[in-house]
Amino acid sequence: MPIKIQTYIFISCLFLSCKTENTSTIKETKLEVKTEQVKEHKPEFVYDSSYISKSFDFPVGKPDAKGYYNAQKFQEDLHLGEDWNAVTGGNSDLGDPIYTIANGYVKFADDYGGGWGNIIRIIHKMPNGKLIESLYAHCDTILVQEKQWITKGTKIGTIGNADGQYLAHLHFEIRNNVEMPIGGGYSDITEGYLNPTEFIKQNR
Repeated sequence: MPIKIQTYIFISCLFLSCKTENTSTIKETKLEVKTEQVKEHKPEFVYDSSYISKSFDFPVGKPDAKGYYNAQKFQEDLHLGEDWNAVTGGNSDLGDPIYTIANGYVKFADDYGGGWGNIIRIIHKMPNGKLIESLYAHCDTILVQEKQWITKGTKIGTIGNADGQYLAHLHFEIRNNVEMPIGGGYSDITEGYLNPTEFIKQNR
C-alpha cells in the first residue's frame, strides 16, 4: 500500500536493549526524524589547519573510557554506533561529561527530537586530508555551538536519556561520510560508518 507522507518521517529501528551492570536495560525506540532536517549541510568551509585531528581519545572517561563499558557494540543487533554506560549501571552516569574525541568543527548541536534527543555532530580532518564525523546522541546538555572550533578532550555536553526514554547512556558513532543525514541508528548497511572503538585504537 502507498505510504502517506506525514510531517515526520519515522525511520524503523529494532527495539533493542543495552545491558547495564545491574541488569537494567536501555531500549531505543523508533527514531523520529524531522523532514526539514533530513538534508544536512555540506562542510562548505575552509578547515582551520590548527585543528587537524592528529590523534583520538574515547568520548567518556577520557582518555581511555575509564569507568565505562561499551554496552552495545558496533553492529551488535545491527547497531550503527556504540552505547557507552558507566560500570555502576542504571542512571548513575546521567549528567556525566562527554568529550570530543579529537580536534574538530561543530557541524550540528541541537535537539533533534524523537528517539535521538540532543545531538552533537563534529567534523574532524585527518592529517591525510580525509574528513570523518563523530556523533554524540541522547545528550542531557549541549555545551558547544554550531560552527565552533574545538580541541580534543573539550567537554561538549553531558550524558542524557533523551528526556527519560532510556536509561542514561551515550550513543556514539563515527562516520567516514560527513554528508549523510542523521539516519536511524540501526542497519545492516554500514557504508559510511566506522567501528568507533577500532578506529580510535588505530588512531591514538
